Amino acid sequence: MASIRRVRPDGLVFSPAFSHVAVVPPGATMIYVGGQNSVDARGALVGAGDVAAQAIRALANVRTALAAVGATLVDVVHWSVLLVDGVDVAAAYGAIGPALASDEPGLVTAALVAGLGVPGALVEISAVAAISR
Repeated sequence: MASIRRVRPDGLVFSPAFSHVAVVPPGATMIYVGGQNSVDARGALVGAGDVAAQAIRALANVRTALAAVGATLVDVVHWSVLLVDGVDVAAAYGAIGPALASDEPGLVTAALVAGLGVPGALVEISAVAAISR
């Protein structure tokens, strides 16, 4: 089966952090990971007030969810990152950027929001992945 193809077309800004287009081959299994906050298995907030620590934990939760269905961060086609308005965006991305780095990075949508559903949460990460193995 063909693999996922991520494209950074000429004429659009080149970034090592994201691609612009992804093509998922027919027959791939799509995986949707709902928004993950910085909470532990009991639902307690981890890293209160620290956006970098929260981003790391939220990404770890995404990794755990993906692993439960046989996928990894490499299989992610699209990321959505919500950050509470006023946080240090560079600190958040600096904390998780190395884990997301790739020759063919996934697509990214990021937004600043007024708040999140988990009290004290500063970041929420969701993902769409595809596996063709």
